Amino acid sequence: MDIRKKITLTYVALSTFSTLLLSVLVFVLFRENNRYHFLKRLDDRAKIVSSIHFQNDPEKIKYYSNLKKNGLEELIEEEEYVLKVNSANSFDYNTDLNLPNEFYSTILETGRNYYEINSKYYLGQIFKEGNQKYIVIVGARDRQGKTTSIYIVKILIVGGIAFMFLAFFLGRFLAKRVINPVARIIREVNRISASNLHNRLPEVKNSDEISDLTETFNDMLDRLETSFEIQANFINNASHELKTPITTIIAEAEIMLLKEREVKEYVQSLENIYSQASRLGNLTESLLKLTQTGYDGKKQVLDIARIDELLLDVKSDLDKIFPDNRVSIKLNFAPKDSSLLLLPCNKPLLELAINNIITNGVKYSDNNEVFVVLTVNHDFIKISINDIGIGIPPEDIPHLYEPFFRGKIAAKYIGYGLGLPLASKIIRMHDGEIQVQSEQNKGTIVTIVFNKSKIKKNNIKNSNVES
Repeated sequence: MDIRKKITLTYVALSTFSTLLLSVLVFVLFRENNRYHFLKRLDDRAKIVSSIHFQNDPEKIKYYSNLKKNGLEELIEEEEYVLKVNSANSFDYNTDLNLPNEFYSTILETGRNYYEINSKYYLGQIFKEGNQKYIVIVGARDRQGKTTSIYIVKILIVGGIAFMFLAFFLGRFLAKRVINPVARIIREVNRISASNLHNRLPEVKNSDEISDLTETFNDMLDRLETSFEIQANFINNASHELKTPITTIIAEAEIMLLKEREVKEYVQSLENIYSQASRLGNLTESLLKLTQTGYDGKKQVLDIARIDELLLDVKSDLDKIFPDNRVSIKLNFAPKDSSLLLLPCNKPLLELAINNIITNGVKYSDNNEVFVVLTVNHDFIKISINDIGIGIPPEDIPHLYEPFFRGKIAAKYIGYGLGLPLASKIIRMHDGEIQVQSEQNKGTIVTIVFNKSKIKKNNIKNSNVES
């Protein structure tokens, strides 16, 4: 069953239930109103009957009798009884009355009561003449009340059925009104494919859920289009980067196989092949590491490491690769706060990410000074890496995290454009944030922030770490 039918049926069901409750309420109130007015008429008759019974003047008796006969509306099956009360619990009983004892008991206690049987009402009241009490009982059948009650029931039934049909058509109209914008979005989305990801849903001016849904779809399409473009660029660049060393190796081998050559030429050719093979190996290893960071972050966070020790390990590795590097590390924390340095992480991957960023600072500053500052408090761990290098043009910054992307200025340096994208993935995998601020020909500041409130503590593997 589609949503349109569900909305229609739900609307009809709720409307029917509401109409049924309203009909019951109207019937009960109407019946109570009829009863009240009919008992009021019986009350008036009981007062006249008591006046006739207690009156000794014949003229007044005649007056009250005429008033009862001509001044009041005639009642059907009217009965009148006056019963003498002998004591608090006894009275002169009339055998023509077939009423329950509770009826009389309540009259003696409260002075008034009524009883209904088959639309016939009996009203009893206590009247006093001197020191003598009497029970005056007046009975009559409320045929008009019964007739009007049946009539109102028929009206409610017919009106309820008519309203159910009306609710059905109103429900269909409501469902159509609600579903049409969603159906329009579905039609527009079905027209969009991988070949026309640039298309967008028409914007809705209203600030409602449909507008939010349209905006969400358009945002998703923006991300998909960007992802497709990055993927296409990645494939093209990866193919190019892989093809170049392979083509060079094949060409060198073919040239050497054309004829016999001197040992010196073979050595030179093998050195070229080794260089290209090493480049191919490094590129493949970088691609594998980039792929590994695409796995679930929960599987990557293995243990707890001290971030200051991790930085010192990175510096030790850099000293082996660049013995004359000018990287300096500054730790902005007091010894008593050393426990704040603990970070749940995959230590080898996090070392690789920070190593890549510091290595970029060394490489693109032509081995100028690189300052690494570690700041720690109860809320976050921040690592700032500041170099005095070539900087990054503003137009290149949005593409920094695209694999194989290399700016025009950086093209003269050896590299594959994988270091920063790999570092970014690893840092995000550890619930961290990376920010890049740069000015061309002045330098770059890369800031890594680990917000402790976002760290997945349930991924921490218990281990003993020496402080």
